Amino acid sequence: MAGSGAPLPQTARLGARQGRRGSPGFALILVLWMLVLIGFIALHLSATGRTETRIAGNLKANAVAAAAADGAIFRAIFNLSDPQQDRRWALDGSDHVLQVGGLRTTVSLEDESARINPDTAPPALVEGLLRATGSDGGTAARLAAAIADWVGNTPVAPQAGELQEQYRAAGLDYTPPGSPLESIDELGHVLGMTPEILAAIRPHLTLFGPASPTPDRADPMVIAAIAFASRSQALSAPNAAPALPPNGDVIARITAIATSAAKARVVRVAVVRAGAPQPMLPRGYAVLAWTSGWQDSD
Repeated sequence: MAGSGAPLPQTARLGARQGRRGSPGFALILVLWMLVLIGFIALHLSATGRTETRIAGNLKANAVAAAAADGAIFRAIFNLSDPQQDRRWALDGSDHVLQVGGLRTTVSLEDESARINPDTAPPALVEGLLRATGSDGGTAARLAAAIADWVGNTPVAPQAGELQEQYRAAGLDYTPPGSPLESIDELGHVLGMTPEILAAIRPHLTLFGPASPTPDRADPMVIAAIAFASRSQALSAPNAAPALPPNGDVIARITAIATSAAKARVVRVAVVRAGAPQPMLPRGYAVLAWTSGWQDSD
């Protein structure tokens, strides 16, 4: 029986030496892989940080542009309130370039009374607008009548059951409220209205104008609608007289566009009644509607 001091066989000695040499090599490979992994993590964190910084910068720039557009709206309101009328901007849609907060901002004003008010306009006027914007005669007549039913602007109120049957036959589970619109979007629920037709007439509509639009500043589509309604003598009816704001007040649609440093365009649209201070208009103006949006840069 061999003693404990007997030499190891040659194969055992070779295996031991290879094991001692292999351990440092494996450790080196492990360290290298860890360094690569750490490098990937560092690269990801760096890229994430740059992205977050860029997003934060864009948000800041867009907030500055939004504030500039708001400021341009109020600059226009103060201009409308100028007691010297010759210094007021014309309500003709022309652009006025302002520097607000260091940003180039454009603002335009339009006469809201030059648009058609579907709440109070004679059905023939609405039909004329539908025809002018591309609807055929039959569709225009049906839609104009349906809009009049929806807003309750008919000489003889239709039977509720009759309207309910019409809407149910079209697969709709509601009926016209017979009251003024809360928004132009509500017209999308009218029987027979399509998104394409609504998109075509929307730019020519308002909820704040008189029953009969003023033709002086009206666009070609509204002028064509007025001509159609005039031929049917709808505008000569006693209930079609313009209901203009009192005391020389004006109702204007103000559009302001500010371009941010990130090249995004912030859009503000406000419908404002402006005039001399009075009990019903203590500040000299009242904001009737306010909408916000964005435009892609060119």
